[in-house]
Amino acid sequence: MSGETDLNVLISHMRPMLDPEPYVFCTFANRTLEQLAEYEPVGLFAETEGITAILPVERARELGLADAEWFRRITLTVHSSLEAVGLTAAIAAALAEEGIPANVVAAYFHDHVFVPAERAEDALEVLRAKSGIA
Repeated sequence: MSGETDLNVLISHMRPMLDPEPYVFCTFANRTLEQLAEYEPVGLFAETEGITAILPVERARELGLADAEWFRRITLTVHSSLEAVGLTAAIAAALAEEGIPANVVAAYFHDHVFVPAERAEDALEVLRAKSGIA
């Protein structure tokens, strides 16, 4: 498996990047992955209760769901291995110390942290400080 596994390297090289787009977490009991794909989700996950979709606010608005809480995505630009141990815990702990909720999604190349939109700049500052680039 490719990607970095050393926690110290991951943290010091994570270079958090804030996506300007706001997102909404939505759930659908009666739609398929194929149907939801047309709304350009940045994430889809099938759960027992239904499909969770992370949608850009504008696309969620088309479904009447833009009133849900808005999140912003912070991408940790280091190429983390799916076998890396501790990165999610370190990020979540740093944000928790500041009272910032974190919804972490690990994809193949990078980890993505979704935080409430109103706390996005605070979260970015916390993660930059954690990586030593404050």
